[in-house]
Amino acid sequence: MDSDRRGQWLRGVLDLCVLALLREGESYGYQLAQALEAAGIGPIQGGTLYPVLLRLQRTGLVTAEWREGASGPARKYYRITDSGRATLRQGGSAWLAFVAPVTGLVTKGVDG
Repeated sequence: MDSDRRGQWLRGVLDLCVLALLREGESYGYQLAQALEAAGIGPIQGGTLYPVLLRLQRTGLVTAEWREGASGPARKYYRITDSGRATLRQGGSAWLAFVAPVTGLVTKGVDG
């Protein structure tokens, strides 16, 4: 896939993907990056992910807390807020409403 196109798509939905992962429970940056890759989003570099997490924190959609690691460095854990859950519901609905007609257009005639 064209990396420029993928990057543009990611910028539009990475915040929703992060909120969706945090809906399942608190997490730290590296763990979120691994979960995004495991979900098929692809590798997400820290230089892409951490600014998103900071923006989500500054807008009150997530909270963050530093915790000492048992056998390593301290980690910043992120947790979704009620406002973040509401944003995820609204943004998720908007995304689905957007992607459905795009999917219809690009798949029309693909199978035959």
